Amino acid sequence: MDMTQTGFPEGFLWGGAIAANQVEGAWNIGGKGLSVADVATYKPNVDNKDYAAHVGVTIEKVEEAIADPTDKWFPKRRGVDFYHRYKEDLALFAEMGFITLRLSIAWSRLFPNGDEKTANPEGVSFYKEVFKEMKRLGIEPIVTLSHYEMPLALAMKGNGWIQRSVVDDFVRFADTCFDEFGEYVHYWLTFNEVDSIFRHPFTTAGILTDTIEPDKIEAAIYQALHHQFVAGALATKHCHEKIPGSQVGCMLTKLMTYPLTSRPEDVERTLKKNMNNHFYADVQVKGMYPPLVLKDLANRHITIDMLPGDKELLKEHTADFLSFSYYMSMCESADPKAERTPGNTVLGVKNPYLEATDWGWQIDPLGLKISLLELYDRYQVPLMIVENGMGAFDEVIDDEIHDPYRIAYFTAHFKAMKAAIDEGVDLIGYTSWGPIDLVSAGTSQMSKRYGFIYVDADDEGNGSYDRLRKDSFYWYKEVIRTNGRSIK
Repeated sequence: MDMTQTGFPEGFLWGGAIAANQVEGAWNIGGKGLSVADVATYKPNVDNKDYAAHVGVTIEKVEEAIADPTDKWFPKRRGVDFYHRYKEDLALFAEMGFITLRLSIAWSRLFPNGDEKTANPEGVSFYKEVFKEMKRLGIEPIVTLSHYEMPLALAMKGNGWIQRSVVDDFVRFADTCFDEFGEYVHYWLTFNEVDSIFRHPFTTAGILTDTIEPDKIEAAIYQALHHQFVAGALATKHCHEKIPGSQVGCMLTKLMTYPLTSRPEDVERTLKKNMNNHFYADVQVKGMYPPLVLKDLANRHITIDMLPGDKELLKEHTADFLSFSYYMSMCESADPKAERTPGNTVLGVKNPYLEATDWGWQIDPLGLKISLLELYDRYQVPLMIVENGMGAFDEVIDDEIHDPYRIAYFTAHFKAMKAAIDEGVDLIGYTSWGPIDLVSAGTSQMSKRYGFIYVDADDEGNGSYDRLRKDSFYWYKEVIRTNGRSIK
């Protein structure tokens, strides 16, 4: 179908996505407490192929970070100063024509230690002003309640989400958000990339694995994950009760995996990898643990402690829509010598048919279409792509940034999205990851740039932090203005 004639569906939600811990800064201003992100370190001379610089956190490293009162080695304490410059940034998003902006609320800005009984008024006031400005500009918020920003105190006192009590703490935080911001926010997400708990348990759930006996780590992570599932269901229940007509989605890292060959062993490994990727959405959209997952846990003698009513809660309060991130695909092989390449906090077997970004993430637009078809066929609920983009080195020449590589990346992925829609997928929105340059989640770099808007800051925090429009800024503005009809 010719996109230049049809465009995307009417009312399609075009926009971008950011996270508080990667943009706000102001880590010690306005009563904010430390979060797990505030102890994430930047590693000088980091190998750009290093896929997970935030993995391997130890209690010793965290204690050293807590004792450091500066932001020198902790770029997420700086972000890109959205806290003070949000009006400028929102104005730039509005200039691009954003219909929506996905952003998160830092739990520790409202509840510094995570378990207070009442919210920090300065934190509430900040977000209320942000939402008022978005409303004035006509930008619809999509709010993530938990985006790698758990209050550090909850991690230090009891290993984060392993504690059942954190369910109550989170629901209190969520209720505060619904009560204070419900008049501005219609779309909500519970946990960002909830499946990431096994890839980086500290970042996702405040779990310090070096404090747990090695043979008990996996069971502890499954227990923490169950607590997040329960908390997500309760938040969904409360949101529907408090905000009539609200929509609550879950969020998955879509890790599309292909068999490297038609060798049956490769196909079986790939099937199991994709089934595991779906498990997290199965619980939140279908409302139950998949039977094969339960059997696998039993075979490995892993028991999840569930309170009476947990299963019913999951079944009765499922997600209204499924959102996901998609950056790359990978292959799987039974051959231990198969070449591997990094992706979104994962390692996968390299696909010989695909090109890659500067950080080694393989570029696969068709994989996005396949993902959309697969997810819609499996769940039959509206879908939303809430992260997609490419990290790249950008060069500033005479205050201009020419980034045809980024335009080419998005063009190919938008065509894949439209093709999936034309085949019947109910895709309701798209938010590019990092519409403004921000601190990388995995490597804490600024040099890994995603944005349509350039931020003049380097990996060490040097720079004016001035904003510059890239060529892709004007390109995306035209895509939104024409609802995709400008894509060639």
